Amino acid sequence: MDKRTANADAAVARVPDGATILMGGFGLCGIPENLIAALRRKGSKDLTVVSNNAGIDDFGIGILLGNKQIRKMIASYVGENKAFEQLALKKEIEVELNPQGTLAERIRCGGAGIPAFFTPTGYGTLAAEGKEIREFDGRPHVLVPALRGDFAFIKAWKGDRWGNLIYRKTARNYNAVMATAATHVIAEVEEMVELGELDPNHVHTPGIFVDAIFQGADYQKRIERRTVRKRGSQHAV
Repeated sequence: MDKRTANADAAVARVPDGATILMGGFGLCGIPENLIAALRRKGSKDLTVVSNNAGIDDFGIGILLGNKQIRKMIASYVGENKAFEQLALKKEIEVELNPQGTLAERIRCGGAGIPAFFTPTGYGTLAAEGKEIREFDGRPHVLVPALRGDFAFIKAWKGDRWGNLIYRKTARNYNAVMATAATHVIAEVEEMVELGELDPNHVHTPGIFVDAIFQGADYQKRIERRTVRKRGSQHAV
């Protein structure tokens, strides 16, 4: 039951070329910083990465894009990354954009064993082209497939050696649902605690979903856009 691994490099050692990886977080909040950096060092390529966003040029998923390790990006919001923009315009990367809620539900269904679902979101747009359309309660819906990964890279606040995890605030976004929807789930945590220290009522991801866990280090927790006020001003600039 001891799922601890030495570090991020050991955790990603089995990630092959061509793998599909779910990466948790929202913006730069709650992203698996150590695992992403280790994957860049390992150099696995032709990857399909599933994430709400694509990081920024020099941080997060952006460092994998800059190293041209990603073949396909499945995401919702990618507007903060110039390198991603250039790769997409040059058709050097395949891009599959999803509405944010649709992406979350695709992953949830993947974890729940539901192969597909109908949603009204995207009907009448390019996102619906070539997909089955059915009407429910007089409203057209688009059939969308579930989404799973070979690996999930998860970032949590606290965890124990059994893999039980607790997230903190916004960092819970996508991490919890992605932990259910991959064949091999790797969690990095800010604090590794002893068994029994986590209140079972507060555990967000039970250890049964986690295959490997380690305590991360040197978290930067960067901010995509820092907005500050001038002294004496009531308006943000």
